[in-house]
Amino acid sequence: MASDPIVQQWAQGFSASSAVSGEPGDRLPAHHPQCVGCGPDNPHGHHMQVWRDGDRVRTRQVFDPRHVGAPGIAHGGAVATVLDDLFGFVLYVVGDLAVTRHLEVGYLAPVLLGVPYLLEAGLDRREGRKLFVSGRGVDQDGALVVEAKAVFIVVELGHFSRGAAS
Repeated sequence: MASDPIVQQWAQGFSASSAVSGEPGDRLPAHHPQCVGCGPDNPHGHHMQVWRDGDRVRTRQVFDPRHVGAPGIAHGGAVATVLDDLFGFVLYVVGDLAVTRHLEVGYLAPVLLGVPYLLEAGLDRREGRKLFVSGRGVDQDGALVVEAKAVFIVVELGHFSRGAAS
């Protein structure tokens, strides 16, 4: 199962990134080249660049016309996608492979197109295989515009072989 070369390459990148020291500005590798959140090769993706800052992860995000919901405002699903993907980078800090079980997003203000936002996330606690993570996004003035929390479930590498053929 986990012998799929794509899955093995991804797992090696995951393991290497877990060794990052956590110095401010340490950039983390994309989850996968085609990842919709951070993949550099996905023409429809968000192309997130995420860095580690101690035990937290951060990204700067500008939503563009591909992400429109209402005129001038990012679609809530696009915002949720970015937050979910950012939570996936917390796994590099934790050092475990995991998948999203539950994602909750609170929109406190419209997320506007063309405006830079700073998003950050981290691990709140762990209960066995459950990882509880949370994050937030602020605008250029530091105003909170979005909050999110999620539960991730730790899985074995073989879990990802199920989708490797697609």
